[in-house]
Amino acid sequence: MAERFVRVECHSGYKADERPVRVLFGEHALRVAEVEDRWYSPGATYFRVLAEDGDRYVLRHDEAQDRWSLTAYRQLSKATAGKRVDTKIN
Repeated sequence: MAERFVRVECHSGYKADERPVRVLFGEHALRVAEVEDRWYSPGATYFRVLAEDGDRYVLRHDEAQDRWSLTAYRQLSKATAGKRVDTKIN
């Protein structure tokens, strides 16, 4: 599956784009309920976030291009409650 670019609104504290607070998929916006994890690689920062709808997303911020992408997704719905459903994006 191809990489999916997304718009992300961030909290900026001691640095710009410190942590995501909202992920925008076109007209649909999801509030980030919690940043569960964060890790760094050369040129990029990754965030595993829990959205307000219970789904989890892994977001990648390419710092040189200031571009956000969705790299993984885990859906939590009534049909999958209690089951792990992971989707690797790229």
